Amino acid sequence: MKRKLVIAAVTASVVIGGGAAVAFADDDAQTGAPKARAAEQVAADRATGSTVSSSKATAAEAIAAALRHTPGTAVGADREDDGAEAGTWHVDVVEADGVEQTVAVSPHTGKVVGVHRDTDDDGDDDGREDLAELKGADVDAREAALAVAAKGAVTDVDLDDDDRATVWSVDTAKAGEWQVDVRTGKVTQELDD
Repeated sequence: MKRKLVIAAVTASVVIGGGAAVAFADDDAQTGAPKARAAEQVAADRATGSTVSSSKATAAEAIAAALRHTPGTAVGADREDDGAEAGTWHVDVVEADGVEQTVAVSPHTGKVVGVHRDTDDDGDDDGREDLAELKGADVDAREAALAVAAKGAVTDVDLDDDDRATVWSVDTAKAGEWQVDVRTGKVTQELDD
């Protein structure tokens, strides 16, 4: 049934939009279904005249939606640049046990369209390390996105340990890169070296 919906959505987007669309159908329930749902949402958005480049859901809204769906600590959010999921927000959430999930959020509706568990093949414990870096933090990823939103449309929020302090590294579409201190909330512009 899902494959028929994907095919129908892709066909509709090609006929109506006059362009090509790609959808991934995968029978793997844990990793394939979210990809297929995200591709279906993007195809449906294109079929209804929505454009991937005009995002309605902000970074802060995508982070909030991801955390409502998957409780934990958001440690990053970014928008996919290309492929079937172009424009989709990917929010990295670390659960209390250190397991990291990537939650896909539609840029048009702000709704969760998929979740998959990040598998770490090299044995690193990045999720637990991120939680340790944020211990005692007063500013979360959503608040960092909100703090920088006045400077421009936020496209990426990421936890960064720059050897001096732990900060949120926040990129904007036109105003460049910013740092938000996780303890004080102070916003500073990152200057090129």
